[in-house]
Amino acid sequence: MNPLQPEIHPLAPFLPPNARLLLLGSFPPPRKRWSMDFFYPNYTNDMWRIFGLIFFDDKDHFVDIEKKKFRKDNIEQFLREKAIAVSDTVAVANRLNGNASDLTLEVVEPLNLAGILDQIPRCHTLVTTGQKATDTLLSITGSPAPAIGGFVDFLYHNRRLRLYRMPSTSRAYPKPLTDKAEIYRTIFQNFEQQPY
Repeated sequence: MNPLQPEIHPLAPFLPPNARLLLLGSFPPPRKRWSMDFFYPNYTNDMWRIFGLIFFDDKDHFVDIEKKKFRKDNIEQFLREKAIAVSDTVAVANRLNGNASDLTLEVVEPLNLAGILDQIPRCHTLVTTGQKATDTLLSITGSPAPAIGGFVDFLYHNRRLRLYRMPSTSRAYPKPLTDKAEIYRTIFQNFEQQPY
């Protein structure tokens, strides 16, 4: 049996300099599952459909249905306009079963969160998308764990931050798209009112 080959995260964090929110997943699926070179690239993942529903009342706003892929340029432009950065909590990982499942993803090295925050000095909100992302972030920050759909405020790297814990956008997480979108919507209902 061959020893596992650790995988280095293939994408650079997406960090608009004006970012006030950092969206954090766990680790991308194997490249054969990608429909674009960006975060949440699996065509069956619902992240960009959720954003379409929340901001445009159209789950396919960022979807090229004919080509079965996401509109990367539109997503990046939207994220810049909304001051949203995107990264993952795992920098190096082992896939114990060789698939995209977080359940069998072993964290070899977590994200350098302090280094990321130094690049986005206006960021005050972190959002984890799923259990593995949340567990990994909590191991980095020592923050208490919010309930799914909830948030906690904490101090990290000399910064007051708010952490929202959101459900996974994978289809493996058994909740309808519209229900997930309503949970994610709570982030943006409170976002503008945050005092920091």
